[in-house]
Amino acid sequence: MYRKYPIGQFQQVGPIVEEQIKQWIEEINQLPEQMTSLVNGLSEAELLHTYREGSWNIKQLVHHVADSHLNSFIRFKLALTEENPIIKPYEEAEWAKLPDYAMPPQSALDLLASIHRKWVVLLRSLTAEQLERTFQHPESGEVSLKENIGIYAWHGKHHLAHIRLALESQD
Repeated sequence: MYRKYPIGQFQQVGPIVEEQIKQWIEEINQLPEQMTSLVNGLSEAELLHTYREGSWNIKQLVHHVADSHLNSFIRFKLALTEENPIIKPYEEAEWAKLPDYAMPPQSALDLLASIHRKWVVLLRSLTAEQLERTFQHPESGEVSLKENIGIYAWHGKHHLAHIRLALESQD
């Protein structure tokens, strides 16, 4: 279970307060640089390391984070412009099999940096009222924007930990 969730699963205990939201936004802000520093200079063989048997390799993880955060950014915009919209989930495991996941990770790192520049500006501008806005996830139910900020701060750290584990592995 440790290798699947090396930092544990996302859990919010108690009410989400302004200081926590600011911390999460800062974690989201730092993610592209942290991910870039972890993977820049890795050989093709190292990029193919996995963090556990049957898991995604480092290259796939980088592409996944970019795609996932792009989807989240769009979900924020939908929730800010529509009343409790129903968002579309996607088949992450199937996306990881598509040809773009075999590309060098720089394309995903560039995308991640661009998304995060826009996303952080948006997140820092949100009012208390906007943070309460929600979207409907067909599998997870109603999710508030403030909770989703925490989920995606966790998501970035979760996959950074996976990359660190993969770099330590001998796969």
